[in-house]
Amino acid sequence: MQTSNPYPIEKVLSALTYLTAGGVGFVWLIIAAISRKTVRPFLMYHIMQSIFLSILYYLLKVFLGLIMIILLKIPVISFLAGAATYYMITPLSFIFNLSIIQLLTTSIILYLAITSFLGYESYLPWVSNIIKGNTRR
Repeated sequence: MQTSNPYPIEKVLSALTYLTAGGVGFVWLIIAAISRKTVRPFLMYHIMQSIFLSILYYLLKVFLGLIMIILLKIPVISFLAGAATYYMITPLSFIFNLSIIQLLTTSIILYLAITSFLGYESYLPWVSNIIKGNTRR
């Protein structure tokens, strides 16, 4: 959904915040707080969504790592889990030397960065609904 004319700097900042895992957006929030400026809803939405996705990705990575440690202790399952893990994290030469997981996360980040740069509120199921429900409009 196109929002009401975001400024060009907001489009650039929203795209950069996805590409830096929320880093640029977090710094921009600090600068806005120090200078006592309000952040417009378009930019706030993208900053919060990128920070939320970064935290979610980290927690998911830790959780799945713990699950894999547990599964690798079970003899029969360790073979299957090891094979599945190998195919998920091994770079594939026909897709720019990215693994399946890297290709998926890179595609999502590029989608979010490009659509925000075009002035749209990028939509990811479940994540965007949480962000829209928790940011002021």
